[in-house]
Amino acid sequence: MAIKKTKLYRSLWASCDELRGGMDASQYKDYVLTLLFMKYVSDKYANDPYGMIVVPEGGSFRDMVKLKGEKEIGDKINKIIGNLAEENGLKGVIDVADFNDEERLGRGKEMVDRLSNLVAIVDGLDLSANRADGDDLLGDTYEYLMRHFAAESGKSKGQFYTPAEVSRILAKVVGITSETRQDQTVYDPTCGSGSLLLKVADEAPRGLTIYGQEMDNSTWALARMNMFMHGYPSHEIWKSNTLADPYWKQSDGSLKPFDFAVANPPFSYKSWSNGVKVSDDPFQRFEYGTPPDKNGDYAFLLHILKSVHRRNYNARLHCS
Repeated sequence: MAIKKTKLYRSLWASCDELRGGMDASQYKDYVLTLLFMKYVSDKYANDPYGMIVVPEGGSFRDMVKLKGEKEIGDKINKIIGNLAEENGLKGVIDVADFNDEERLGRGKEMVDRLSNLVAIVDGLDLSANRADGDDLLGDTYEYLMRHFAAESGKSKGQFYTPAEVSRILAKVVGITSETRQDQTVYDPTCGSGSLLLKVADEAPRGLTIYGQEMDNSTWALARMNMFMHGYPSHEIWKSNTLADPYWKQSDGSLKPFDFAVANPPFSYKSWSNGVKVSDDPFQRFEYGTPPDKNGDYAFLLHILKSVHRRNYNARLHCS
């Protein structure tokens, strides 16, 4: 039987309590969701020769469970995560959080107890029966955590995720229908944890080909994990500043055009022009005008207009 999300949320909230006092609230997610990912793929793909994730010897959540109470638990957890990352090309994705960080997790017995309790809580979750497809397990959990931690950390929730209801509306606004093909592309230049891309792709009968870009390292890592959790192992999500250093380009250096583009960009981003050649933009994004110096909303809009197929753009203008 699939685990109920209410039970999952209660358990993860308890695991977050284990981390309180050692770090900023916005950093809890990096530890909790990394363990959730390790638990999920271990339950789902261990001993499965055809799984999208290979769980190697010494690289599973079960190996972490054996460490409870051990003096070097933090360092050994890092190595277990590193083994899974190395086997699956996920270096820099699932190994972002340092489980041996004494400044955040405490020294000596404090770290041992904290991590042992954290592993025990996640170990109590049976995720093997949960289907990630169409059920945004990691994304919904991430949203739950950010909703509770946003007030404590003083950061905007919108910086990290887009609510599912908004995502579904956006999918319909951009024109995804029952006729949308799997090989058509959807792009998010500020993809955050990837929840918007996943919800939009879910509106297409057979999914979509996903592209994204995100400049925050830990959020980019969560987006990558989210894609694997939901059956999009061939996703293309790049880490860098979209406005200053757009990654998706054509052979002639112009921006790569996509079939659909969605975004929940940072609201009124004041430093949007850092690294951007506004007066001599090589991508010709500002032909309709120069955005205000300290308000990046218009800059992201102009970037998106240059990142969709002209035929789609013209059709949308005609319809409006």
